Amino acid sequence: MSCIADTFARLRAAERTALMPYLMTGYPERDAVLELIPALEEAGADLFELGVPFSDPLADGATIQRAAERALANGVRLEHCIATVAALRQRGVRAPIVPMGYYNPFLQYGLVRLARDMAAAGADGLIIPDLPPEEAQECHAACQAHGLDLIFFVAPTTPDERIARIATLASGFIYCVSLTGVTGARRELWSGLPAFLERVRRYTSLPLVVGFGIGSADHVREVGRYASGAIVGSALINVIEQSFPGDYVARAAGFVRSLRD
Repeated sequence: MSCIADTFARLRAAERTALMPYLMTGYPERDAVLELIPALEEAGADLFELGVPFSDPLADGATIQRAAERALANGVRLEHCIATVAALRQRGVRAPIVPMGYYNPFLQYGLVRLARDMAAAGADGLIIPDLPPEEAQECHAACQAHGLDLIFFVAPTTPDERIARIATLASGFIYCVSLTGVTGARRELWSGLPAFLERVRRYTSLPLVVGFGIGSADHVREVGRYASGAIVGSALINVIEQSFPGDYVARAAGFVRSLRD
């Protein structure tokens, strides 16, 4: 059983919704996540999605785009992201860490090399939003060979036959996009979310984790009625962005605690 699977099994037994914050490597400072992730783990986070900055993040809204631009300006590249995972493990972080990045930098780095180095650093999987299942065979094989879960996205517009195909490749969990659009905090969740998750559930027994637009304890509670976990990204980045230098770790931790209220 992978660390991700073990985490979801433990949370399911405790009847608790998995809370998965998204952070951008290199934001707001080059090594900020080395302080942020341990603090958020202590505050109640169960898993982490760790962004790899990219110049053309097509799935991301303005908030995460700004974070990526700042991280790139801070000199962060893929090699630093891998080294950051290793540094987090050295600091005692035990929660699953799942780097999220776009396919071009991964392909340029080399997929087998990427899977090997990510696994050696202590990553538990990869999230690649622009990797379609039809082109995922090489990456899937590399991840399997090195014990990494490969996380796939499904959206409200995904046809049933495509969901079924994704379910045959995915491991760890299925990333369910809660809306039609890019990332970004919203006031309310999509009213069709329960029916969408029920449709996905027909094709897989993997945990379903909902992302895009989740930014409050009410959202997390609502998601927990239908899914195994919630990913909070833009709302958390907003908290960090609006904090004074030197205060963002405490404010981010306080925000994560508030999601458990």
